[in-house]
Amino acid sequence: MSGGETGNDDGPPVVVKVGGAKAVDPAGAVGDVAHLAANGREVVVVHGGSTVVDETLERLGIEPEYVESASGVTGRFTDAETMEAFTMAMAGKLNTELTAQFRSAGVDAVGLSGVDGGLLAGPRKSAVRVVEDGKKKIRRGDHSGRIESVNADLLSGLLADGYTPVVSPPMAGEEGDGEVTPVNADADRAAAAVAGALGADLVLLTDVSGVYADADDPDTRVDAAVTPDELAALEDAAEGFMGKKVMAATEALSGGSDRVVIADANVRDPVVAALGGEGTTIERSALADDAAGDETGDADETEGIDA
Repeated sequence: MSGGETGNDDGPPVVVKVGGAKAVDPAGAVGDVAHLAANGREVVVVHGGSTVVDETLERLGIEPEYVESASGVTGRFTDAETMEAFTMAMAGKLNTELTAQFRSAGVDAVGLSGVDGGLLAGPRKSAVRVVEDGKKKIRRGDHSGRIESVNADLLSGLLADGYTPVVSPPMAGEEGDGEVTPVNADADRAAAAVAGALGADLVLLTDVSGVYADADDPDTRVDAAVTPDELAALEDAAEGFMGKKVMAATEALSGGSDRVVIADANVRDPVVAALGGEGTTIERSALADDAAGDETGDADETEGIDA
């Protein structure tokens, strides 16, 4: 394929979120990113890694702890010990290994955590509201945060110099006294924040082919949502982990993206296929008029309390 067919002039940057579940093979995404970058398309990769975090905790003899938010959503409680393992797994092991995979494929990849250069920053949530045994409680000692700013200049500078950033949590958690603490952040929402800041298309790769109207029936995949009514129906259909991805999609669109695609990581040429219409595509036109810039809340995590 010639450079003119996929060059930067033919489209905005692309943010590719590679999932961290065992069922997600990054090999296809690595090859596609190499192809896009070689043809002049600017690409940023954001990755998760919850499975590897849990495996690291297990090797260290630490039991992963999940808590339920007031809205009934389960999320990881990240105390100081868990945060140490999280940083080891994400910024240390996974980010380095994935960056090496991209470099082996000919991509001039640069690994970054959200702490580097204040790439992903926002207030630390040191305490969270949870539900235990049917009662609402406040748990203290958490290391999590909500991304409120992205150092887009850092990413744009790297992209302009021909590099492909490979980004992972943790983010830079801002303490009340001005100190910075590495804290946990949801990788889908991190990818959404980056895509919005760059005005990029966002491809959320996962282990299914998109959002299904019937969660148990792949034949009911919703191909697109371009109106508010279609987005509302999509949000109603999305269950569990897919609900988080649809939320991330709306955040990206509100932040500045024109298009988000939720697609299968394990098909041939997954990123190119997604950009070509495979998967579930959500357009910015699907947002209600008052949705741009609207706070979506912390519905996918325990409700945090600023440090």
